[in-house]
Amino acid sequence: MSISLSSLILLPIWINMAQIQQGGPDEKEKTTALKDLLSRIDLDELMKKDEPPLDFPDTLEGFEYAFNEKGQLRHIKTGEPFVFNYREDLHRWNQKRYEALGEIITKYVYELLEKDCNLKKISIPVDATESEPKSFIYMSEDALTNPQKLMVLIHGSGVVRAGQWARRLIINEDLDSGTQIPFIKRAVDEGYGVIVLNPNENYIEVEKPKIHVQSSSDSSDEPAEKRERKDKVSKETKKRRDFYEKYRNPQREKEMMQLYIRENGSPEEHAIYVWDHFIAKSAAENVFFVAHSYGGLAFVELMIQREADVKNKVTAVALTDSVHNVWHQEAGKTIREWMRENCCNWVSSSEPLDTSVESMLPDCPRVSADVFILCTCSPVRKADIFQHRRIDCP
Repeated sequence: MSISLSSLILLPIWINMAQIQQGGPDEKEKTTALKDLLSRIDLDELMKKDEPPLDFPDTLEGFEYAFNEKGQLRHIKTGEPFVFNYREDLHRWNQKRYEALGEIITKYVYELLEKDCNLKKISIPVDATESEPKSFIYMSEDALTNPQKLMVLIHGSGVVRAGQWARRLIINEDLDSGTQIPFIKRAVDEGYGVIVLNPNENYIEVEKPKIHVQSSSDSSDEPAEKRERKDKVSKETKKRRDFYEKYRNPQREKEMMQLYIRENGSPEEHAIYVWDHFIAKSAAENVFFVAHSYGGLAFVELMIQREADVKNKVTAVALTDSVHNVWHQEAGKTIREWMRENCCNWVSSSEPLDTSVESMLPDCPRVSADVFILCTCSPVRKADIFQHRRIDCP
């Protein structure tokens, strides 16, 4: 049985509490003080002292993983699937390792969008200056010029980025299950232009600037002796603060701040921006949306903000496990009526594919995607959205 460093640190405190709880008033006072000390200790932070360094590879090869010919992530030496619990009893470290791998996979999917799907990476805002934060989307060569049909893909919330439906499925299942790539390839083969949105890329992270505290010795109005005393107190305070910071953040993780991207600071803003600057200007007579989870909510918000334009240009909308709510989003009657005629929501269900599923909301029909648990199979993959009755134009 292994004993963590945090347990060894806290053990003497618990023993002292047990010993003095049986004493008189003085001992009870000590017990109160010890309890106060324990209440100030953040066990999650203290556990960081037991962690190995948060220093992870920046390539799949560095992690000793690769995607095989079936698109499955496998260890290059053992052939085994990804193991989350790489180190026992170190959940936080394992989670950080998983997140580091996820960032590499995001870049890997971006490469596939460009190399395998022949999509172009388009920077936004379109008029961004050299220094301001930027995001991007992906488009096929004919996205704006295809005169017949355009497909627009919107993923859900969380860590996923352009080209992904679910990171967990990419890591634990395969690329076909967790990415939009099979869908994009089929759309291109069937003559669609394609635009892939990136609604979760709302900001960039930069390290917080260190705040410079002006030394008290700069105050020339104070007597020298008083300045010396204040400097001594300031140095002792800094020493204590540095000691606490070493305890609080032993891994020296950088403190970051977020700089939001202009007009793309949320999934809803992003959808409206891409509509105004790209989709609305496209030549396609028929625009089709496929929106998963929070992407459905973003589409409904787009419709609320650009109702007439959307009705004029969009032919059909395929939703999968959409989390939109026409009441909370205050979608008007005309929008709800249009959704009933032009939208369909495939939802996680154990019922056979395309079986009608009861809905509490008066908007679009809900049908089964023939999956019960989203984390084991994506409804986007199961539902044959290309058979949606209105995604069949010439």
